[in-house]
Amino acid sequence: MEKCREECGVFGIFGDPEAVKKTFFGIHSLQHRGQESAGIASSNGEEIHCYTGMGQVSRVFRAGRGFLDKLENPIAIGHVRYSTTGSSNPLNAQPFLSEYSQGQVAVAHNGNLINASLLRDEYEAYGHIFKSTNDTEIIVHLMAKPTHVGKPDPLGHVLNHLQGAYSLLFLFPDRIEAARDPYGVRPLSIGKTANGVYCVASETCAFDAVDAEYIRDVEPGEIVTIDRNGISSRFFVKPGAVTPAHCIFEHIYFAKQSSYIFGESVHAVRKRCGEQLAKEHPVEADVVIPVPDSGTSAAVGYANFSDIPFDMGFVRSHYIGRTFISPSQDMRDLAVKLKLSPVREVVNGKRVVVVDDSIVRGTTTKGKIESLRHAGAKEIHMRVACPPIKNPCFYGVDFPTKEELVASTRTLDDIKDYLNVDSIGYISLEGLLSCVSLPPDHYCTACWSGQYKIPVSTVVNKFAMERHQMQLFDDND
Repeated sequence: MEKCREECGVFGIFGDPEAVKKTFFGIHSLQHRGQESAGIASSNGEEIHCYTGMGQVSRVFRAGRGFLDKLENPIAIGHVRYSTTGSSNPLNAQPFLSEYSQGQVAVAHNGNLINASLLRDEYEAYGHIFKSTNDTEIIVHLMAKPTHVGKPDPLGHVLNHLQGAYSLLFLFPDRIEAARDPYGVRPLSIGKTANGVYCVASETCAFDAVDAEYIRDVEPGEIVTIDRNGISSRFFVKPGAVTPAHCIFEHIYFAKQSSYIFGESVHAVRKRCGEQLAKEHPVEADVVIPVPDSGTSAAVGYANFSDIPFDMGFVRSHYIGRTFISPSQDMRDLAVKLKLSPVREVVNGKRVVVVDDSIVRGTTTKGKIESLRHAGAKEIHMRVACPPIKNPCFYGVDFPTKEELVASTRTLDDIKDYLNVDSIGYISLEGLLSCVSLPPDHYCTACWSGQYKIPVSTVVNKFAMERHQMQLFDDND
């Protein structure tokens, strides 16, 4: 994939003497969800301290500078970020620490609030001053509103004002509150260490990093409180009142293969997608190769079902980040050449099936195909483990504008000719939905079908498109 920006990752842990260090390892394991900025906020039970910076986790908290030691406290939350609302600058890094009438709060957010601009305009009209451009800050302004503070459940009341996708961690001096939007668009899970310490993370791979066991997901519309009394829960919407809209793209691309999200293994889902792809688009070939890393599991499934040998036809450089972070197409093309090198011995003179998780613009995929041609591939058959992406996403995935999406303006034959492949096959939407265990209507398929399960108004739609066109793609995603 070439790639859309993704979202962000969050991690929190309560009541551990090494909470800050474990938060470091937790967000480090979620680095694939965001490489733009990172941060950790911690509390001693009375006061919150926070440090954020631009770049990857190991750069922001690089050894010898003592930031982790200065933050050392038994309660902590962390965040890694890619932006989809708000520009890429240090003020938009998270956790977002603020102080209002009820005291301090730090917020870490994965998702995108589609009504953030409307709420911001309203609050600015009443004299509120914002210090960042990300959509998370509006949550704090909502929390500070006097009429909201006096509600029986102020946080639940505030969350009911939000529209869009959000998995949120709130760090108060004495507790962590974890919340998920009523549609459950983004994943959020609860874990527990061997000594009984609870933690929360965007993906279960973060629990592996801190030797914690997955307990369950935070349910859509649920607020989970972790404090000195243990763990408790409440709902800010009636359970079952809304049909879930889980982002199935999490299974296709975003999540790490070792994670469990939406109740099942990411690796297993991707393998089933590869098998389904082989059923729908068989071809005579000599070798199946993946575009690593997110296409690897699907390629294994394709090879197993089709009985074609699997091999690694690309060598991936681990010193180049995910290529969608590059600011221009020329830089993206160069990054792809540096990141993926074809293995001539695997593809030379062979009929090659190339399996990728998705195709967005098509430009960097075209570069990968050219490199295989130069390496001597006799035939190249492109297989894609998700349907053609034809529509932008407003829920935290930074797809390009509709006009830039290769599948929105081209037929299948046009795409085949553009990429210079001998054949191309995308998994069908029905086939994709057959590879996951929940009912089909429990997933969001808007980027393929154009059916947005969370209503997107004309005003919000226009705002979101302007954000895409201005390339301010930044959220907290």
